[in-house]
Amino acid sequence: MSKSLSSPGVDLRVAAGLKKRYRAEKRLRLYGLTAILLALSSLVVLLGFVGATGWTAFKQTVVRLEITLDASVIDPEGTRAAQTLRQADYQGAIRSALRDLFPDAVSRKDKRKLYQLVSEGAQYDLRDRVLADPKLIGTTQAFWVLASSDTDMWNKGKLGHENGHGAGRLNARQVSWLTFLRDNNRIKTKFNKAFFTNGDSRQPELAGIWGAVVGAFLSLSVTLILSFPLGVLTAVYLEELAPKNQWTHLIEVNINNLAAVPSIIFGLLGLAVFLNFFGLPRSAPLVGGMVLSLMTLPTIVITARASLQSVPPSIREAALGVGASPLQAIFHHVVPLALPGMLTGTIIGLAQALGETAPLLMIGMLAFIVDIPHGFLDSASTLPVQVYLWADSAERGFVEKTGAAIIVLLAFLVAMNGLAVFLRHKYEKKW
Repeated sequence: MSKSLSSPGVDLRVAAGLKKRYRAEKRLRLYGLTAILLALSSLVVLLGFVGATGWTAFKQTVVRLEITLDASVIDPEGTRAAQTLRQADYQGAIRSALRDLFPDAVSRKDKRKLYQLVSEGAQYDLRDRVLADPKLIGTTQAFWVLASSDTDMWNKGKLGHENGHGAGRLNARQVSWLTFLRDNNRIKTKFNKAFFTNGDSRQPELAGIWGAVVGAFLSLSVTLILSFPLGVLTAVYLEELAPKNQWTHLIEVNINNLAAVPSIIFGLLGLAVFLNFFGLPRSAPLVGGMVLSLMTLPTIVITARASLQSVPPSIREAALGVGASPLQAIFHHVVPLALPGMLTGTIIGLAQALGETAPLLMIGMLAFIVDIPHGFLDSASTLPVQVYLWADSAERGFVEKTGAAIIVLLAFLVAMNGLAVFLRHKYEKKW
């Protein structure tokens, strides 16, 4: 006769098995919690390192000098013509103010080292002030002029402050001059507006991200214009209109596979087709947007199909039941209800495209570009490419610029993903 299922031996074995299973579940939860904590710790360390490196780039060092704007030098004819004022020797006026402040710089070598304390771009700021107020000509005024990158690094404490000793590329004389400026309140930091308004530059103190931001905006505009309507129409056809056969199944499999293709492959495709075959200009946002649209299109198609699948069949049946045609049922009822999910997927795809570098390097967007792009065919760069260029520079000043550009890029990515989450929660319907 078989043993009863409620016998003491069976109960003990069941209890032992339950305890073993509960212990396994606790270990699994512990492993998961540990993995999450490690990921969060790594993220905090990464963000902390980037923030500590880049936040100082949002501040800029300036030096106060008493500059004499000699009328015989700035405007010898006295016409106050804008063209004459633009071509005046403002750099000479700045250097003269430095020599007056430090008369011990006598030799040619010392003067050259003295001039290196101030940025070459300071003359352009002084020129703009004179153009804005020509009454300054013929007077001696105190101006806060832009410091060089080495001076900026020294003032921020990244090169050391010991008087009488060199620091970085600054020699002992330069450090003593800077110490004098600091002790006499002639050196300070202010908000670095130029970082957000300038294009790229060989001088770290003049380099900014505006050119890269405009290039990224133009490229993403092309990406959105090409990928969103094409991706939505493709999803509508595959999900609502296409017959279910081996050909549509093959297309669906290939679309899913394209979403996992490395991005550099799309860059090679753009190089071979858009540049070599069609002869489109290199480094242009138009080509960059076309390449990024190839990469983004599979993501939009997949998310759009998922959004269409989430719409209940009763919506289609009700539309057809009141006399709507199949196309009217799709575009008047199904697509509007699936649109929030489609927009969410599109924004996520654009955020992914914003952070791409490899495909853009293949089409020549690695070039050093100073001018701000004004059209889709102008040479341009993007934020990730700008980060790559600055990270490869040897000057210490570009290190903090790299960190600051990464902070701005992360802010854009967080904002775009936050917008996607907002749209999904606000407009998506729960069936």
